[in-house]
Amino acid sequence: MQSIRLDLPEAIEEALVAHCKRSGDSIDHVIVRALADFLDLEHHSIYQVSTSGALVEGVYQGCVRVREILKHGDFGLGTFHGLDGEGILLDGACYHALSDGSVHPADPDHLTPFWVATHFKADVEATFDQIEDWKDLLGRLDTLRPSDNIFAAIRIDGIFTRVHYRVACKAKSGTDLVSATQHQAEYCFEQIEGTLVGFFTPEYAHAINVPGYHLHFISRDRAHGGHVLDLAATSVKVAIDHENQLKLVLPESPSFLNADLSEDPREALEKAESKKRQ
Repeated sequence: MQSIRLDLPEAIEEALVAHCKRSGDSIDHVIVRALADFLDLEHHSIYQVSTSGALVEGVYQGCVRVREILKHGDFGLGTFHGLDGEGILLDGACYHALSDGSVHPADPDHLTPFWVATHFKADVEATFDQIEDWKDLLGRLDTLRPSDNIFAAIRIDGIFTRVHYRVACKAKSGTDLVSATQHQAEYCFEQIEGTLVGFFTPEYAHAINVPGYHLHFISRDRAHGGHVLDLAATSVKVAIDHENQLKLVLPESPSFLNADLSEDPREALEKAESKKRQ
C-alpha cells in the first residue's frame, strides 16, 4: 500500500486518537475509510476471483496477484496458488496462514486462484454473549441479515474461549477439493483474542461461492489463523456489511478453461468446508 505523510490539525488528531481508543480501529484504517467515503469509492460491492465450483474441481492455479486484490477491498478471504494455505484480508493488510501453523504478511506478488474482497463498512452492529458453538453463532447471525437473497460481509471481534480451525495444505492442480482437504492441518486454541473475517452467500449462488457462512480467523497478534471449523466465546462484537453488487473475475488459465464446471458443487463444498465441525 502507498505510504502518505499527513500533517493533521491538533483538534482532528485528538479526535482521531480518541475514536481509535474507543473503537479499537487502527488510525490507518480510519483514515483510509474516511478517504474512501470522501472520494465516493464503491461500497456494498464484492470483488471475487474465480468460483467455488472451480476450486472443487481442483483449479488451484493462481491468476490474480495480491496487490491487485488490495485495489478492490480492505477486507476478505481466499487462498493462494496451489491451495497453499488460507488468506485473510483485514483492515487493508493481507495475511498468509500456512499449514505449519505460521502466519506471515502476504507477498504482494503472490497469486491467488480464489479470493473474495470488499471495502468493509458496517450496516449493522451488535454484541453477542455466551456463544456455545458454530451452530449457535450462525443462528444469531441469521437474525441480523435482512434477507437470504443478498450477500453479506461479516466481521466478528472478541476473545474466544475456543476456536478450532484448519489450514489447507498445498495440493497438486487437478486434485479435487475434497481429496485435497483430507490432508489439512488443524489447530485449536483456547482464550485467544482475534477476529473472524468472512461472508454469507445466498444458496442460489452455490456455483460461485461457498453457500451460507464462510469465515476465517486471525489472532490479534497475527500469529495464528485459518478456516474456522468451530468456536465458542463469552462476548464478541459483530459487524455486518450488506453487499448488493458482485464483480466476478474469471481465470483464463488452461485448467479453468478446460474444467468441467457443470456439476453441482454443494455436496463437495459441504464435505470440504465443514466436514470436521463438531
